[in-house]
Amino acid sequence: MKKLHIALSAHDIAAVVADYTQRLGSAPCLLVPGQYALWRTETLNLSVRQDAALNPGTLRHLGWEDASTPAFTQEVDANGIVWERFSAAQQAAEINGLWPAAAYVPDAL
Repeated sequence: MKKLHIALSAHDIAAVVADYTQRLGSAPCLLVPGQYALWRTETLNLSVRQDAALNPGTLRHLGWEDASTPAFTQEVDANGIVWERFSAAQQAAEINGLWPAAAYVPDAL
């Protein structure tokens, strides 16, 4: 099953977590305080990352979480938007590479 992935920038992760937890009806499955939050629902993979170089709410990229993809890929669409394709395990490896203390292991959904 594929889930739409949306990656946004933020300046205040705590405020975004409070807001999006209410909007999505669930807390993030991973929180790196002040830096990163990830929600994985049955249909959506949403990540929000601290990025002072971008305006809050700026789209960082789109993509698909796809259990059948053999490798992480990236391509750019006609609008210049980066699209990624990855499995939950590949995303976890990227997260753990950036924040090893997170020791993130995705739940199966």
